[in-house]
This record gives sequence, structure tokens and C-alpha cells, in this order.
Amino acid sequence: MIDFKLIIASVLGVFLVMGIGAAARYVKWLTTEADRTLANLTANVMLPAYFIHKFSQSSEIGSISTTWQAPVLGFLTTACGFAIALLFARWAGPWFGLVTDASQRAFALCAGICNYGYIPLPLAEKFYPTAVIDLILHNVGVDIALWSIGIAIITDSGGSGWKKPLRSPPLWAVVFSILISSFGLTQRIPESILTAVGMLGACAIPLGLLLSGAIIVDFVRDRSWLGQPKVIIAAIGIRQCLLPLMMLGIGGWLIQETDLRTVVMLQAAMPAAVFPIVLTKLYEKDTETALRVVLWTSIAGVVLIPFWLAVGAWWLGVS
Repeated sequence: MIDFKLIIASVLGVFLVMGIGAAARYVKWLTTEADRTLANLTANVMLPAYFIHKFSQSSEIGSISTTWQAPVLGFLTTACGFAIALLFARWAGPWFGLVTDASQRAFALCAGICNYGYIPLPLAEKFYPTAVIDLILHNVGVDIALWSIGIAIITDSGGSGWKKPLRSPPLWAVVFSILISSFGLTQRIPESILTAVGMLGACAIPLGLLLSGAIIVDFVRDRSWLGQPKVIIAAIGIRQCLLPLMMLGIGGWLIQETDLRTVVMLQAAMPAAVFPIVLTKLYEKDTETALRVVLWTSIAGVVLIPFWLAVGAWWLGVS
């Protein structure tokens, strides 16, 4: 039986760490000059270590021939999210304040992709530990969708962004982990190395949350995110009403494996991801729209994450 008080407390704990990151930025303990270094350390050292450590501890890894299911699920659900958000922005966007091409693209990028890493991973660790491996594999597919379809949306061109996941240390950490696990080589890794990897991996999620909070506070200081209530309503409606219903419906119909159902439930409950704000700024689109989508779905997530977790657990039979 799900303990809803514990879920709410855990969700609030995740957002509290982000709030501490925002406060650290505000008082200049976490400076913008440190962002690139810390982000690189998180993405290229700590996350790969986290993935390797989780795989080395798990006995739930199937053969190489079956590990494709989770990443394909991640790619397809994210691609559908992008498509629905973009179609909405094009057809109905002008009635909701999305009147420019830049604002429509920013809305589609941010509303189309959920926060697939730093919020669901700690929740999975606490409540659904057997689903962590499938969640990691799922996120590989989400990353590929972000750097292919997502980049195409925000730039109006496919470009070469799809190549980025192929150079990603987290991706190769997953590949390495699957290989050594499938061939039974995990137990041959010296304990001292596993200890070091575990210590590095333990830093990944807290540091990622701190950086997310710092990035958000950089954009909210001018208070422009408080305007355009119709955009906010549209963002919550697409990201946290329509897409969860779609994901849970398809998950209940097509997916039978329990851990994959758990992944669907976790992803359906999530607000928009934070990183698309950075991409929107990088490609000079409508950063204010991106911020409204991300910030207000995150605020709504304090209530809606526990709600959708409860609905998803009931509908998908996850306990």
C-alpha cells in the first residue's frame, strides 16, 4: 500500500534541494562561473558512476536482447510528447498567447519532455528500487529524442544534434554496465573500485538538483515568468493532464512487465524538464515562455506528482 504522506514528503524533499541550489545562487555561493565545471563533472563523471554502481548492485538486468524495450519506450513517449505539444502550439497556441514562432517552439520543446532524471530517480530509489535500472535505460531513449527531435523543433533543422548522445559518457556507462552484467563480469571488479564508483555516484542526483535550482533562479529574477496565465494553463494542461492520461492509457494497454509499468507511472507524473530552458536560450528562442512552462509545471508538480503517482499505481497495478 502506498504511503501518500511519505510520497509527498519525498517530493517536497526533492524540490527543497532545488530550492537550496536557488538560494546558494542568490547569495553567490554557487556562481555562474562554476556551472559549466559542475555540470561537466555531473554529466561526465558522477552520472556514469551512478549508473555503473546501480547496475553492479542489481540482479534485475536481463539479456542484451531484451534491454532495448526501455530505451525504445523512452524515445517513443518523448517523441509523442514533442509532437502533441508542437501541434497544440501551432493550432491552438495563438488563443493561449503563443503568437510567435519562437514562443511556439519553446513551448513545444519544454512541454513535450518530462523531467526524466533528477526527480524520478530519487523517487524510484526510495519507493521502487527494482525499477531503477529500467528507468536508467528508459532515459537513454529520452536523451536521444531530446537531441534529435527536440533540437529539430527548437532550431527548425535536424542539424547534427542527434550525434551528441553517441558521445555521452552516461550512455557508454550504460552500455559498459549492460555488457559486464550480461557476461557475468561484475563480481570480478575489485571492491575498492566499486566503493569509489559508489561514492561518486552518490553525488550525482544532489548536485544535479542544486544546479537545476540555480539555473531556474537565474531566469526568474526579472519576474517576467509571472505573466501570461494562458500559457501557464496550457503548459499544465498539456504536460500534466493530457500527456499523463496518454502515457498511463498506453502503458496499461501495451506494457505487461511490472518495472516498465513503474517507469511509465513515474514519467507520467513528472513536470517539464529544466534543461530545455538552457537550449531555448542557446538557440535564441522565447526564454520567457520556456521558463513559464518549466517553473509553473514544477510548482504544480508539488501537488500533481503525488496525484499522478496514486492514479498510476491504481491503474497500472503497481504497488
